[in-house]
Amino acid sequence: MRAAPTILHLDMDAFFAAAEQAAKPSLRGKPVVVGGLGPRGVVATASYEARRFGVHSAMPMAQARRLAPNAAYLVPRFTLYRAVSDQVMELLRRLSPLVEPLSLDEAFVDLEAGGTAHDAATARATGERLRADIRAVTGLTGSVGLAGSKMLAKIASEQAKPDGLVLIEPGTERELLGPMSVRILPGVGPATGEHLRRAGMTTVADLAEAGEDELVRLLGRAHGASLYRMALGHDDRPVVAERDAKSVSVEDTFDVDLHDRVRVRLEVERLADRCVRRLRGAGRSGRTVVLKVRRYDFSTLTRSETLRGPTDDLAVVREAAARLLESVDTTGGVRLLGVGVTGLADYTQEDLFAQAAMAEAPAGPQGGTVPEPQEPAAGVGEAGVAGAAAGTGAAEDADGGGERRWLAGQDVRHDEYGPGWVQGSGVGRVTVRFEEPGSPPGRVRTFRTDDPALEPSDPLPLVAREQVERAPSP
Repeated sequence: MRAAPTILHLDMDAFFAAAEQAAKPSLRGKPVVVGGLGPRGVVATASYEARRFGVHSAMPMAQARRLAPNAAYLVPRFTLYRAVSDQVMELLRRLSPLVEPLSLDEAFVDLEAGGTAHDAATARATGERLRADIRAVTGLTGSVGLAGSKMLAKIASEQAKPDGLVLIEPGTERELLGPMSVRILPGVGPATGEHLRRAGMTTVADLAEAGEDELVRLLGRAHGASLYRMALGHDDRPVVAERDAKSVSVEDTFDVDLHDRVRVRLEVERLADRCVRRLRGAGRSGRTVVLKVRRYDFSTLTRSETLRGPTDDLAVVREAAARLLESVDTTGGVRLLGVGVTGLADYTQEDLFAQAAMAEAPAGPQGGTVPEPQEPAAGVGEAGVAGAAAGTGAAEDADGGGERRWLAGQDVRHDEYGPGWVQGSGVGRVTVRFEEPGSPPGRVRTFRTDDPALEPSDPLPLVAREQVERAPSP
């Protein structure tokens, strides 16, 4: 524990939904839900206006629609979220060389290591300046927690939400933590929380009073001892600048169970393609290919194959995933498929034999698939459900010569009316609202889905470049 609150935790407020509201003037102040729009989709993020109706992250989208039928339901746009995240992380790195990103919208910063704070007053000033700079550069808000440890800084940022700053003075930890639920502590999930409740412990004060021996008896040596220390407010974990990804993976949940074995194989090939694109984009290679299959009865099977060495070769990953699929019984239907690569490395040792074998075989049909926006790495932001949300109906445009698909929230540009976004589509028509981040709420127009003047487009920046350049530096 530090003697000064020089560990900062930043958590952007309702990040995905707030970015959508900033990009779409007509949605500001209104309930917005971002996630998978299919019948099996889940909520990635809900705006604070939507949360008043009981909508929250990881909720089934069908339930969210029942609670807030008049909210705007949009697909995730990870290209935009990553761009904004990069801006925020750059502001954090100006404060200190020790920045530990936890997700697209969340990070720890060691202010002491950057020389930007040494006591409560300088820490508070730095935190307030950071919040102002984030608003100026991105147009969004973030909540800041400051404390002498990572655990308490994260608790403080949660108390600060939305758009606030909370500083926990060292020496007040036990008084602050005592009345809080045991679930506030890292590592206490629903199962552990229920186990502790049955033992008569519901608050952090209950854990401290029970003592280390009793917690070790209930939870085991490592978990019990760690939990006791945290209940006393002790947390010596350092801010780690580089959190190396352990895996790269993608997965899709299907609106209707897949029963056709050929279709299942084609979906696995498509997922392998996306996985390798992400792997190469990160400049990494991997040694172990993993296949995930969730069947009709919700049973989940994983199979893995370790290669001779790290690779980022598409043919090798495809071939391995196909072999793994052969060992899985998909009778009865498949509701989710995933392909991942683990054992990551910064170099590639090509499996020449596998590549040669694949070179002689046909690559397999590629037409008729629907490109989807890239998901963040596993566990990245917004309750860790962003990837699952994107996997259900997050396609932007069909490329197989059939009717183009337009999804709610998608960026478009019209030859005459300029930039806009899709409000909805169906029966051969697509409705578009023409507005952009700096404009007033725009007009709505309807077109044929095959209108040649309407095309998908890249997201516009939330704040104009000239405004960012004028923003004060930390």
